[in-house]
Amino acid sequence: MHLCLITHEYPKSGFAHGGIGSFLKTLAPKLVAQGIEVTVVGLSYDYQEDYEEDQGVRIFRLGYQNVKRFGWFYGFKAMNKKIAAIHKENPIDSIESAELELAFLTKIPGIKYVIRLHGGHHFFSESEHRKIDFWKGFQEKISFKKADAFIAVSNYVKTKTNEFLSFHDKHLVMINYPIDVDFFTPKNSVVIKNSIVFVGSVCEKKGVRQLIQAFPLVKKQFPEATLEIYGRDWFFPSGKSYIEMLQETELPKLGSSAIDIHFQGRVNYENIPEIYAQAQVCVFPSHMETQGLVAPEAMAMEKLVVFTNQGPGPETITNLENGLLCNPFSPLDIADKICWAFSNEEKVDVICKNARKSVLDKYAAALIVQKNIDFYTKLIQ
Repeated sequence: MHLCLITHEYPKSGFAHGGIGSFLKTLAPKLVAQGIEVTVVGLSYDYQEDYEEDQGVRIFRLGYQNVKRFGWFYGFKAMNKKIAAIHKENPIDSIESAELELAFLTKIPGIKYVIRLHGGHHFFSESEHRKIDFWKGFQEKISFKKADAFIAVSNYVKTKTNEFLSFHDKHLVMINYPIDVDFFTPKNSVVIKNSIVFVGSVCEKKGVRQLIQAFPLVKKQFPEATLEIYGRDWFFPSGKSYIEMLQETELPKLGSSAIDIHFQGRVNYENIPEIYAQAQVCVFPSHMETQGLVAPEAMAMEKLVVFTNQGPGPETITNLENGLLCNPFSPLDIADKICWAFSNEEKVDVICKNARKSVLDKYAAALIVQKNIDFYTKLIQ
């Protein structure tokens, strides 16, 4: 079986990537290890063509002309040409993309086309109360019509997406993101008492602002508390940094508490387990997720996780059983959950054991890889 993944986000050393990149980095090499041939085709980070292999995964990053208003045309032209050449050399059985990427791909007879629902333009526009961009919305609708099948990464993203877009009665399954439970495994690292850790893009939809607003409420009960924020910065259309905005508008309101909030910047994927390991509590108060990776990653390490009660949060965590759920729009509720975690160590120990077990049962990479293989095997028969 030969799978071709259309993505611009497969991780490259020295460049930042998001959740889709982390997902692919976990899944693709494990598919190769099971005898599946995997080729990645996408646009390069810097408009320069390059090729590399990652544990048997072939990755083609294509150079293209980033002409104003027509960059999309040259990008799709380059991808169509490369896919045709790869297929001629070694026939492709199925092509997978995110929500928009099939829009201007030329369908090749005999290949099955699949969209994995990572959260497309309609999904996030609705959750962030933004208007639908006509051009992006158009691409997404065209892309959905071209797909032969769909994979949803949570029940929530499946249901919510279907409110805006039709699956056209095509084959649809739900397969969660995989978690490498051998990489994210409990460590004997020293836990920093009363330490709070956030990992993810530092932006509004991840709930960072509300987490910062919650911090002084935690400090009233636990004066030694610290907040470590790891992740790449987000930038407004004007070019202004989101972190700079927080430092200018939110931190001055916190008084002396602000000195114990540290923006640590982007972190290498290989270092994330140690960051989780040193935290007393990991807090991810996202306003919206499709599934989210950081919560089950930290849970797999037997860490107490405070996750959002919005969207798919309750699919991952049952409150007080394998973690805590918070209202991500309420700094008071976020603070209450953190303070509870700091105050109930014996109960937290039980929750943390349950957390890893729940990840092993639901998200373990071996289980998810086999589900993907079963799906594609059935699709291409």
